[in-house]
Amino acid sequence: GFRPAVRKSTGDHLRDPVLLATRKTARAVNYTFARDATRAPAVSYYDYIIVGGGTAGCPLAATLSQRFRVLLLERGGSPYGDQRVENMTHFTATLADTSAGSPAQRFVSEDGVINSRPRVLGGGSCINAGFYTRASDEYVLDVGWDLEAAKAAYRWVEDVVAFHPELGPWQAALQRGLMEVGVAPDNGFTFDHIDGTKVGGSIFDDKGRRHTAADLLRYARPEGIDLLLRARVAKILFNVGGRRARSVAHGVVFHDSRGRMHKAYLNTGRRNEIILSAGAMGSPQLLMLSGVGPADHLRSFNITLVLNQSAVGQGMADNPMNAIFVPSPSPVEVSLIQVVGITHFGSYIEGASGSNWANPRHQGSGGNRRPPRNFGMFSPQTGQLATVPPKQRTPEAIARATEAMSQLDDSVFRGGFILEKVLGPASTGHLELRNLNPDDNPAVTFNYFSHPEDLRRCVEGLTLIERVIQSKSFQNFTYPYFSLEELLNITAEFPVNLLPRHDNDSKSLEQFCKDTVMTIWHYHGGCQVGRVVDAEYRVLGVDALRVIDGSTFNASPGTNPQATVMMLGRYMGVKMRDERVRAEGLRRRKL
Repeated sequence: GFRPAVRKSTGDHLRDPVLLATRKTARAVNYTFARDATRAPAVSYYDYIIVGGGTAGCPLAATLSQRFRVLLLERGGSPYGDQRVENMTHFTATLADTSAGSPAQRFVSEDGVINSRPRVLGGGSCINAGFYTRASDEYVLDVGWDLEAAKAAYRWVEDVVAFHPELGPWQAALQRGLMEVGVAPDNGFTFDHIDGTKVGGSIFDDKGRRHTAADLLRYARPEGIDLLLRARVAKILFNVGGRRARSVAHGVVFHDSRGRMHKAYLNTGRRNEIILSAGAMGSPQLLMLSGVGPADHLRSFNITLVLNQSAVGQGMADNPMNAIFVPSPSPVEVSLIQVVGITHFGSYIEGASGSNWANPRHQGSGGNRRPPRNFGMFSPQTGQLATVPPKQRTPEAIARATEAMSQLDDSVFRGGFILEKVLGPASTGHLELRNLNPDDNPAVTFNYFSHPEDLRRCVEGLTLIERVIQSKSFQNFTYPYFSLEELLNITAEFPVNLLPRHDNDSKSLEQFCKDTVMTIWHYHGGCQVGRVVDAEYRVLGVDALRVIDGSTFNASPGTNPQATVMMLGRYMGVKMRDERVRAEGLRRRKL
C-alpha cells in the first residue's frame, strides 16, 4: 500500500509517521461551518470574502479564519461521500460526466482541445490525476516567494494530503526505462523538483482514496469561517472612485441553487479584502463581469467599466501534452501519474497504465450491449467527442472512430500511455467573455505550439519516449513487432481532440505533436503577476481586492502544479495574517 509521505530528500524535519497516519485517516467530512447557500442570509458581513473553494481558496480560508471572520463561497457541492471524487477508479468517468451536477465542467478551447475545470469544494484536487510534487527552488525564488516560508507552507499541506505511492510493475519499468536512456540521476521518492527520474507524491492513499484541498479546512477555526456551497458569484461590488480616487471592492453578489440573490459585504476596516481564487478560467471571467478588464470588450457587453485593464484575460497558457499508446502483451496495473523524468531540455516524461479499466457494464434497455470503451487517462477526451460541436472533424468521423475502437478486443487496449509535457509553455493566448452568465465557460484560446520552442521540446520529449519504449527495462510491456511508426499511427487514431489529422503523423514528429495535442489540465494565466496583480497579488488600480490562484502564474510550477497552488493559498494566508496582526498591534501601541 501507500505510506504516509515522509520527507527523504531534504533536510526537512522528518515527521512521526504514526501521528501522520492518524491525522490523515481522521476524515474531515463533518464541517460544522459548511452549509448550502440556500440557507444563507440575504445580507452578511465579513473581514475576508474568498470566491472559490478550490486548491488555493481552501488553504487560504483555513489560514485567515484562525484570526478573522471569513466567508468562503464555492459554486459546486461537497466532495465528501461523492464516489466520483473520492475513488481513484472513477477518475476518467468523472471528467467525462457532462451533467449539470458533475464536479467537472467541460470546456473546449478555441484551438479545438477538450478540457475541464472543477466545480466542487476542493477544486482541481478533486478531479485530477493526483500527482503531488513541488516547484523547483529556482521557480520559488524567481516568483519572489520566501524559500523557507514556502517550504513550511508545503509541509503544512503535505501533512494532510500527500502520500508515498508504491509502484506497480508498469510504473517501475517506466522508472527503470527512463534511467536506462539517461534521465539521471535516480532521485528515488521525493516531492522536490530536480533533474533526473523520481517517484513523486500522490494525493491518493493506499486504498485509492483521494485526499483533496477541502481536507485542509480541518485547519480552520470553525467560529472564524462560513462556507457556502452551490454559491454562484455573479460579480464583485465596488465603491467607484471619482476622477482621482481608486475604486474599492466592498462586497459580492451571489445566487443560490434556487436562483435567489444574496449579498456579502466587507466589514468596515482598512485591511478587509475580497480575494478571487476562482482559477484561471473563473478569476479573469469574474473580473471582467465586475467591470475590470479591456474597456472595448466590456462595453460590447454593456458592462459598466470600473477599470480599463487590458491585461485581464491575457497570457492564457496550457502546457501541451502528447502521448504514445503502448499496447502490452502482459496485464498492467491501474495507475495514474507516479513517476516523472525531468529532462534537461524542458520536457517532463510521465505515464499512466491500465487503459481498459473502470469500464462498468451498462444496464437497462440494452442490458448486454457493449459499454463505451474506456481509454484510461485519455478517455475523458474520447468519451466526450461525440457530443462536441466540431470545428474541422465531423460527428460521423468521430462516431466511426469510437465505434471501430469499441469493437476491438480488450487486449488491444491493455497497456499504457507514456506522455510528455512541455514546461512553461512559451506559447500564450487569451480569454474573453461569451456572455454575462458566470456559469458559462468564457472563450479561451491557448495557441498551442505557436512558439517554436514548445514544438522543439515536444519533439525531443517524444524522441526520448521512443527510446524508453525500446529499452531493455520496458521490454515486458511492449510487443517486439510494433514499430514506432505503428505506435504513432495507433495513437493518432485516438479521437482525442477536434483537430484534423494528417497523413504524415507517423513520419513527422512535429506534425504528430500538433495533431494529437491534448491538455494535461495545467492551464494558467489571465491575471498574471506584473500585469494584473502586483507581487502581493493585489489587483493593480483598485483597492481591497486580490487574486490568489493559478491565474496569476506566468509559467506552470514544477511538473504538476497542484502542490504549489495549495502552498500559495497557505503562504499568502500566513503572510496576510501576520502582516495584519503586526500592523494592528503597532497601531494599538501608538494609541
